[in-house]
Amino acid sequence: MKILVPLKRVVDYNVKVRPLPDNSNVDLNNAKMSVNPFCEIALEEAVRIKEAGNAEEVIAVTVGKTESQEQLRTALALGADRAILIETDSILEPLAISKVLTKVVEQEAPDLIILGKQAIDGDNNQTGQMLASMLNYPQATNASEVRFDGDKVNVTREIDGGLQTLQLNKPAIITTDLRLNEPRYASLPNIMKAKKKELTIINVSDLGVDINPRTELLSVELPPSRDAGIIVETVDELVEKLKNEAKVIT
Repeated sequence: MKILVPLKRVVDYNVKVRPLPDNSNVDLNNAKMSVNPFCEIALEEAVRIKEAGNAEEVIAVTVGKTESQEQLRTALALGADRAILIETDSILEPLAISKVLTKVVEQEAPDLIILGKQAIDGDNNQTGQMLASMLNYPQATNASEVRFDGDKVNVTREIDGGLQTLQLNKPAIITTDLRLNEPRYASLPNIMKAKKKELTIINVSDLGVDINPRTELLSVELPPSRDAGIIVETVDELVEKLKNEAKVIT
């Protein structure tokens, strides 16, 4: 079985991002970049599936600038067998990324596609669902457990009020949630081995897909600062403020 794992290069989750002075976008100057955390979970699950003997190859793929090779090398150090960079200088929307990934799937013919449910920069939670629709593949989103039952895949996902288990026929698409696993750290020997693993670069224009944006980013702004809290002396004072100032009770 072959597993394809789409990844995204994002600002590291420990970095506090700020907008550019003209509010045109996020300031990425000197910002630390990393693999999207949900994508790390997807990769970890794919590697675990391979280590359990249920897959022969794990392929990492990303759509982005030349610098994204750094994140693909990280994926190779974490256990991916080879990587593919679809190179573009544009920031693509989920729809365009789904179109690009559709072409990659047509070329690679994976049995399973595992990707993070969302990226921490855009928080769209759209790519997995769009890709499944374009490929007409069964899908299970927000997976918290993945198990194999012969030729089928059982995926447990958290829903309001409990758990839901879906059984998918392969090829299938799974998007991962936080509780699925805890990603490993890359060891120094594996980092060195990753330098020799195959990394294929394909220009997005060679795929012949429409990647024109459907939306326009108008501005990026920090959320308004919150007022400082106050300490009340009595319950009656608290009730009075909740009623007359916050107006959350009547």
